[in-house]
Amino acid sequence: MRRMRFAIAIPQFYADGQFDPAAFRAYLTRAEELGYESAWAQEQTLGAAPQLGPVEAMTYAAACTRRLRLGCVVFVSTLYSPVHLAKSLSSLDQLSRGRIEIGVGTGGKGRQFAAFGVDPQRYVARFTEGLELMKALWTDSRVTFDGQFWQLRDAAMEPKPFQKPFPPIWFGGSAQAALRRAVQLGNGFFGAGSTPTARFAGQVQTVREALAESGRPAAGFPIAKRVYIAVDGNGEQARKRINAELERLYGRRVADIEAAAIAGTPADCVRELREVAEAGAGLILFTPMYEQAEQAERLAASVIPGLG
Repeated sequence: MRRMRFAIAIPQFYADGQFDPAAFRAYLTRAEELGYESAWAQEQTLGAAPQLGPVEAMTYAAACTRRLRLGCVVFVSTLYSPVHLAKSLSSLDQLSRGRIEIGVGTGGKGRQFAAFGVDPQRYVARFTEGLELMKALWTDSRVTFDGQFWQLRDAAMEPKPFQKPFPPIWFGGSAQAALRRAVQLGNGFFGAGSTPTARFAGQVQTVREALAESGRPAAGFPIAKRVYIAVDGNGEQARKRINAELERLYGRRVADIEAAAIAGTPADCVRELREVAEAGAGLILFTPMYEQAEQAERLAASVIPGLG
């Protein structure tokens, strides 16, 4: 098996008044000590789960760490003003001294677009134009942009991102068009935690075919996957607990999402994670759904060593 890279989720789920700054800092400091390469947030602006925003969580995490790379998979960038998002991410890349990774996605047809003033019939066009404008703001000293949704005249945005020309841009998505868009416009593909391994393998195949058609080398286009995970000496208990947490997160039980999650003994988890790697993931983002600090320790001690 090729050398794998491993990431851990940034804690974001806190009910009103429950955020513990010291525990958050300790978790991320320990993640660095344990050798995780990066830590990632996720985004859910509307929903019953008490979830902190990704930019804010990443910013706090940047202040708590020195080496760990920090990202979000994914910003539903369709819902943002690209000027504001570009400024926030450029600023954060400067504050972290170039440790930011950016995940983007359209959000799909099921979003509450009206809450954000977005035309649901044109969300893909808005997404692609917004990304084009962000890249221009990150790279050009002056931007004149005459788009369908946004127009700028001789506008400057400083400072640019610390990373040049800009931080790595990962694409989420599952539809054929979204996967091909990732190859056309992005720097990598990130499979969703809600996607079962077999389906992820098919997505990877589509990405690789698109890379070959475009002439881009596959070696320069990383592929990753978020994995909801629970490690326990009692495999049945791990499965029961993670299913309950996923139901809380998604608001209902979804068979495919439960099937995508990995839960069990260390040996069970190693076996299933090897299948994720064989499907094409070079980076695995572990997302424990409970006891995050304890799970991060267990993963580092009894799962990662079995993955090479």
